Amino acid sequence: MARQMRASAAGVNAMSVKMHSEGYAHARELVDYGEVTRDERDDWSEHRPSAEEENEFIRRHGLAEYGKWHLGIDASASRETKAHYKFPFGDFKRVHRCAVISAESRAGQYKYLDVEKAAKHLLELIDSHVASNAR
Repeated sequence: MARQMRASAAGVNAMSVKMHSEGYAHARELVDYGEVTRDERDDWSEHRPSAEEENEFIRRHGLAEYGKWHLGIDASASRETKAHYKFPFGDFKRVHRCAVISAESRAGQYKYLDVEKAAKHLLELIDSHVASNAR
């Protein structure tokens, strides 16, 4: 019941949001190549692309490419809309550590467990790359 109330509060059915495997694979590849901005927890509100930047990216690259920058998909939203894609993790150039932290936190809050797990794993990869580069 509480989960249903939280999901309703977010305007999304909890069962309709799932981990986006293409987005997760894209994020892992970027992390493996070191394309990561190692920013702080609360930086995402300043670092996230604006609606205008999102729209320009979609105009140039299409929705499928836009979707690769998200860890979740909402099956209840049309594939032909931005609303289909949830939990952005970067700025269309690099993965942002703060975006991954935000995704993990929000996914956990709304019990999107597969998205939360994917974000947690990405964060561990990012932090392990930082530790291995410091040696």
